[in-house]
Amino acid sequence: MTQARPMRADARRNYERLLKVAAQAFAEHGEGASLDDIAKRAGVGSGTLYRHFPTRQALLEAAYLDRVEAIAARADAIAADLPPGEALVEWLNELSAGLIQVRGLKALLGTVVTDGGSAAATVCAGTMKAAVTRLVEAAQREGTLRADVEPIDVLRLAHGVATASELADAEGKAIRRYLSLLTEGLRPGTTDAS
Repeated sequence: MTQARPMRADARRNYERLLKVAAQAFAEHGEGASLDDIAKRAGVGSGTLYRHFPTRQALLEAAYLDRVEAIAARADAIAADLPPGEALVEWLNELSAGLIQVRGLKALLGTVVTDGGSAAATVCAGTMKAAVTRLVEAAQREGTLRADVEPIDVLRLAHGVATASELADAEGKAIRRYLSLLTEGLRPGTTDAS
C-alpha cells in the first residue's frame, strides 16, 4: 500500500492560494469562471492548477467543501432553536440564499442531487444528505411534512427554488415566497370528514 507524500511547503501555498482565488472567481462568475484567469490571479501557471485540480469539477468541489460543510452544520444549529417544520424551512431558505450568493455552489449542489461525481462530490453529497435527512425526519415525526417526501426530493426542490428565485430577481428576494409555495405542497393534507 502506497501513501501519498506530503506536499512541499511551496506546493501547499500554491494549493491554498488556488482554492481561495477559485472560490472568489466561482462566486463572481459561476462555475464557468476562467481557469486560466484563476491560475493567473493566484500567481501560478496553468500547469500548477491542473496538477492540483485535473478538472474544473475537482477545483469547484475543493473550493466549496468547507462551505458545504458549514451549510450542513447550520441544519443542526437551526434545529436546536426552532420546531422541526420551521427548522426545515429556515434551513432551506439559508441553503437557497447561499446558492444564489455563491454562484458556483449551485453547480456543486447540482452534482449532489444527481448522485454523481467524484470522491469530493460524494463527501459533499453525504454531508448535505445527512443534514437534510435529519431535518426531514424530524418534520415528518412532528407531522408537518408529508411522509412520502424523501430528503433528496427536498434538496432537488431547494436547487429549483434557488434557480427560480435567481431568474425572478437575481438577488434571491423571492426565496421566502417560493419556499412558502413549495412547503404548502409538502405538508400533509387534511381530510374532510364531510
